Amino acid sequence: MRLYFPLLVCLAAALSTAAISSPLNLWTKLILTQQWPNTFCSVEHHCHPNFSYWTLHGLWPDKGNNCNSSWHFNSSEIEDLLPDMKKSWPDLLNPSSVQFWKYEWSKHGTCAAEAASLNSQHKYFSKALELYHKVDLNSMLMKFNITPSDKYYTFSEIEEGMTNFYGVKPKIQCVHPSKNSEPQVLGQIEICFDADFSLLDCEKHFTISTFSRGPWDHPLGVTKPSGLSVCSYDIPVYYPPIP
Repeated sequence: MRLYFPLLVCLAAALSTAAISSPLNLWTKLILTQQWPNTFCSVEHHCHPNFSYWTLHGLWPDKGNNCNSSWHFNSSEIEDLLPDMKKSWPDLLNPSSVQFWKYEWSKHGTCAAEAASLNSQHKYFSKALELYHKVDLNSMLMKFNITPSDKYYTFSEIEEGMTNFYGVKPKIQCVHPSKNSEPQVLGQIEICFDADFSLLDCEKHFTISTFSRGPWDHPLGVTKPSGLSVCSYDIPVYYPPIP
């Protein structure tokens, strides 16, 4: 029996490792996150809000962060996507840099890539762009007459319009006021998909603890009392126009 003991230990360790990397631990939801540039730039220094439409912030799986630190970002692998990336997924802090995309790939893309459908940089970024264009948030809001202006909206107007259009409930986030008399400011919208890229209610299986944001992932000051979080139902919503 003594001769088999080391073998049993090795087998147990192998099974343990297999359990950790098994499909059971694979993410089950993708969160397509878009930001309103004017809101982003209203709280950031050295920002470039020269976009009159919602831009991509990221495509985030609901499990894992920095899943493969050895898999480095290489912009040459997405060279054909760069024109669309610069337009739809710009770095509002430094438009000429690829650091934003590098960060999103390292933090979220390497985890999304655990699925065969997203197991390359090209697959990950092209799918994010595809989903961004598919949901066409800018057109959807205009369809329901929700446009950037000096008027205020109710949160219900925005949420009900999106839910009716997409058939699922999104996660809508605002910058909250520092004074009770001020409106909340529309800043970020998350639209969720299952592993087959079908639309999904964002509340389902949501694990907030998986998202430890980096400098681009909490640009609107989420650590502050007046920062970005789910919009309140009872505070007017300001959708700021382009300056």
